[in-house]
Amino acid sequence: MDKPTITRKKRTQRDYNLGFKLAVVEQVEKGELTYKQAQDRYGIQGRSTVLVWLCKHGQRDWTQTRSAAMPPSKETPEQRIKRLEKELDDERTRNLVLNEMITIMDEEHGTELRKKLFSQGARRLQAQGKVSLSRTCALFGCSRQGLYQRVQRHRRRQAELQPVLTLVQDVRRQLPRLGTRKLYHLLQADWERLGIKLGRDGLFDYLRQQRLLIRPKRRYTKTTDSRHWLKRHPNLYNNQRWSRPEQAFVADITYLESREGVHYLSLVTDAFSRRIMGHELSREMKATDTVKALTRALRQRMYAHPLIHHSDRGVQYCSAVYQAVLRRYEVKPSMTDGYDCYQNALAERVNGILKQEFLVERCNTFEELGVLVEQSIRAYNRLRPHLSLGMKTPDEVHKKASCWAQLA
Repeated sequence: MDKPTITRKKRTQRDYNLGFKLAVVEQVEKGELTYKQAQDRYGIQGRSTVLVWLCKHGQRDWTQTRSAAMPPSKETPEQRIKRLEKELDDERTRNLVLNEMITIMDEEHGTELRKKLFSQGARRLQAQGKVSLSRTCALFGCSRQGLYQRVQRHRRRQAELQPVLTLVQDVRRQLPRLGTRKLYHLLQADWERLGIKLGRDGLFDYLRQQRLLIRPKRRYTKTTDSRHWLKRHPNLYNNQRWSRPEQAFVADITYLESREGVHYLSLVTDAFSRRIMGHELSREMKATDTVKALTRALRQRMYAHPLIHHSDRGVQYCSAVYQAVLRRYEVKPSMTDGYDCYQNALAERVNGILKQEFLVERCNTFEELGVLVEQSIRAYNRLRPHLSLGMKTPDEVHKKASCWAQLA
């Protein structure tokens, strides 16, 4: 029985998320990939698609190409001999150190690098005309037949896993920094339907080979001013376990940067479903901007039962205009006891997810950043599964409102 195949559909610019475009632009401008390699790796269609992104979002001038000519070599035969002798001696030392490193990794960490990568390295050097394959196999004590068999097995496996790469690329267009465990949960049924055997650790190894593993970026800037004379409220949140949506909202402010400067994102999140209920991007940290995020969250409520609003003791949340909105909607205010960020850990976690998985690349303008924020929050609510929610999305959990209302 033939295995079903994945058909490639034609895509347009709208199919690519702004965050995905900015990530590709950054990789190309850093020299990690050429624009053609980026198109091949991420399955981007169109000859000039990446070049268009570079001209629009990049910091370099991509409208012209520059060629740098190498200066001619001017050295005497004696100088050349001395230089080659020194390079040979350096290369011997480097080979000794590298061989010892590989031996240590194989013996102490069980990596088997020498066994796994020898065939790839030997074949690559042979294709470049740098070594003789027969001589190389003799030096490493293996046969050419065994090497060719390993190469064939590797090629068959890579061809078998090609649909997995296509599926991962499709998800990463909307969730550019989604972790491998969540990718495995989202896509496992798809490649099992295609008859592909691949476990979670195998997916880690495969994405590592394709250089598609996500490396976290850690940044921190203080945005809370708790030294003020305004009234603070007691902590009613107190790490309780919530049983249904909209029993508690958590709020926080985080900073974002564009090339125009520093901006601020106010978020209001449901403590049970992890759904971002309201947000507002602003150029300044004003109470009126945080009120806009709160108002948007309260207007999206689906319940009439009592609600707690938990935040830090920042001046924006203690302000009269913010507290007036809470009283108007009959919401009980709750605040952290002091400067402990762990008392508002859920809000901090949501900030971290957005900044580490979605809002990673720096936009050129405030307006462009606003578009990226809207796309990112939509993808966070609708597409990103959470371990704490049983690998469901915030929207999936929050839309069970009718069920929770019946149980109440």
